[in-house]
Amino acid sequence: MKHESQLKALLTHDPVRMKILRIARDLNLPDCWIAAGFVRSLVWDHLHQRKPSALPDDIDVIWYDPAHADTPTDSALDRKLSGLCSEVNWSVKNQARMHLRNADVPYRSAADAMTCWPETATAVAVRLDHRDEIEVLAPLGLEDLFSRVVRPTERFRTEKHAMFLERIRVKGWRETWPDLIVVTDR
Repeated sequence: MKHESQLKALLTHDPVRMKILRIARDLNLPDCWIAAGFVRSLVWDHLHQRKPSALPDDIDVIWYDPAHADTPTDSALDRKLSGLCSEVNWSVKNQARMHLRNADVPYRSAADAMTCWPETATAVAVRLDHRDEIEVLAPLGLEDLFSRVVRPTERFRTEKHAMFLERIRVKGWRETWPDLIVVTDR
């Protein structure tokens, strides 16, 4: 609970992220969250005692609705969000179809999909409810994120391990956040 409170405080004191959370909330999509670098970078900047870095290259908006699991719907939502806030690059993905791209069994919810993401520290999402209260979704917990540990999730520790290693290399996170502990062993 301590980490959740800390994350909520960090977000509350970041007016740009709060604005983005409000915009996403107002879409009224089912099981809708903002995830990945939007959360991860904020926490790692704080833990490295640096001011918040620029927003990630894209803002990952995830949602879950099997009745609308098509790419054109996500593309239309990207355009809608861009019309509301063109300063950021939106990336909307309905998790009800992402299992196909990831060669996984169908996901049952946004949280279920997140358990199949590459790293535990990235599998964290947030949203605002209609009272402006922050909700946190962390199906793999917040401990690794707040301990600066980059650990592969189950499938990325085994059959997708090469993908995990390549992702770590390409992202270059240790150059930005040198205190990260990257767990590369199986």
